[in-house]
Amino acid sequence: MGNRLLRLDRSGLVLLYIFLRTLQESGAGHIRYSVPEETDKGFFVGNISKDLGLEPWELAERGVRIISRDRMQLFALNPRSGSLITAGRLDREELCETLSSCFLNIEILVEDTLKIYGVEVEIMDVNDNAPSFQEAEIEIKVSEHAPPGSRFPLPSARDPDVGMNSLQSYRLNPNSYFSLHMRDGTGGAKNPELVLEGSLDREKEAAHRLLLTAFDGGDPIQQGAVAIRVVVLDVNDHVPKFTQSVYRVSIPENLSSGTRVLMVNATDPDEGINGEVVYSFQNMESKTSEIFQLDSQTGEVLIRGSLDFEKYRFYEIEIQGQDGGGLSTTAKMLITVVDVNDNAPEITITSSTNSVLESSPPGTVIALLNVQDQDSGENGQVSCFLPNSLPFKLEKTYGNYYKLITTRMLDREQVHSYNITLIATDQGFPPLSTETHISLNVADDNDNPPTFADSSYSVYIPENNARGASFFSVMAIDLDSSENSQITYSLVEDTLQGEPLSSYISINSDTGTLYALRSFDYEQFRDLQLWVTAQDSGKPPLSSNVSVSIFVLDQNDNTPEILYPTIPTDGSTGVELAPRSAEPGYLVTKVVA
Repeated sequence: MGNRLLRLDRSGLVLLYIFLRTLQESGAGHIRYSVPEETDKGFFVGNISKDLGLEPWELAERGVRIISRDRMQLFALNPRSGSLITAGRLDREELCETLSSCFLNIEILVEDTLKIYGVEVEIMDVNDNAPSFQEAEIEIKVSEHAPPGSRFPLPSARDPDVGMNSLQSYRLNPNSYFSLHMRDGTGGAKNPELVLEGSLDREKEAAHRLLLTAFDGGDPIQQGAVAIRVVVLDVNDHVPKFTQSVYRVSIPENLSSGTRVLMVNATDPDEGINGEVVYSFQNMESKTSEIFQLDSQTGEVLIRGSLDFEKYRFYEIEIQGQDGGGLSTTAKMLITVVDVNDNAPEITITSSTNSVLESSPPGTVIALLNVQDQDSGENGQVSCFLPNSLPFKLEKTYGNYYKLITTRMLDREQVHSYNITLIATDQGFPPLSTETHISLNVADDNDNPPTFADSSYSVYIPENNARGASFFSVMAIDLDSSENSQITYSLVEDTLQGEPLSSYISINSDTGTLYALRSFDYEQFRDLQLWVTAQDSGKPPLSSNVSVSIFVLDQNDNTPEILYPTIPTDGSTGVELAPRSAEPGYLVTKVVA
């Protein structure tokens, strides 16, 4: 029956949640949602795609994701519906403990624009906790001579719910001797007290059994009870008295277990057991009992667990001193926890790239990072910087987020990769630091054309060379990498004696080796000039030209030939006639070779 009513209570809260969420979404500014606790995994929280101005399918395409630390397990994104959903069961009491309002802040990153949006989700309470007492039964000792109106402190119940679902009232079972009174406590709390209404007689009734019940205001109402056994004692006419009504102490959060915090002391002038004071904590929360312990005989308060300033900064503890006769008094102990610089800053790389094009303009985003320190004050103030003179800088964006961006264009030919060290240092004393490293490769851009070693080349080749033989090689170098440095060689088209140059000379496109396709003849031409082009494979390709001058060297490859007089074709000897009167020096004939 109780579970069915609890489900009805949750369904009512769901309707309330939908109404409140509609009111919140109608406003401008921050993205705010509400969701009841104890809902199942996948419960709808809000239409995040609509509030970001996106279509549902754009969540995955644009890399929308939750980046908040320690909250990723609580919420998730549904890429189909474009909604923010719960990733598991939400327990408001576990998440926010004693806070009256429970707000969770998460950040959502749109990857392609590197924009961060803050989302605030209120976890609404449901009545899933009944009031409870730390002990199932307590014993109170009362003198039989205690006057009517005497008051005796009772343990307070604890209910981690908030609002009307929290602790609202107490009730004491009807009896003839005692009534219930509420005493104002710290923070507006109401602490129950047992009030004696009539005189006791130990000889008639040595003990009384009572039942104190605590109720919350949920629907349905839940309750918890503690049994009270009142033991009637003989006369004890002095109440213990503490040396101070309030004990104040400040302690650093790094105290080790077993360290003494302070010592309380109460005195009682009675003799014997009536003057012996026993100390105990009253109305202590379970978490506090895990941190401190009290020596019941000496009043020494010791550290039992670990202090953490970041979780609890102040403790208010009630200490009771009770003598052997059952009379008691209380004092307060106010403990202030002082922050110690015990948390180093944390650097979280939210998004980063491992490669950037060397032609990228200044301001190109390399990484998005978050810097946090769990300490407070100066101990939690963090500065983040780059220690080296690198072409990068940090630019603050949203909250504790920074962008690592370039300050100028990079040059892969000078530096092909960077190992960027990021250091975060707090302002504590001594300061604590954390460093992380980002490796960045500079991707090549085709910004270097091939270059030849010389501006021009001269080549000497003897005539009558062998056809198809190589006679020279050119080589160009490209400072780029990969396909941007792969060079192809070619000849610039030209003609020689009316024929294409390619019919005389060829070139190996991979090696730049020149080949003679013909046997050159010095008597036909003595030199020629050609241009070699070296082109890389980049997009767009870059190229350069070089001039190659080829000189043909003469060889003794021709015998003399008599052109005149003409030799007879019949094989006879040629005859030249001269007159008988020819004088010395007369020209008989002329030989031309």
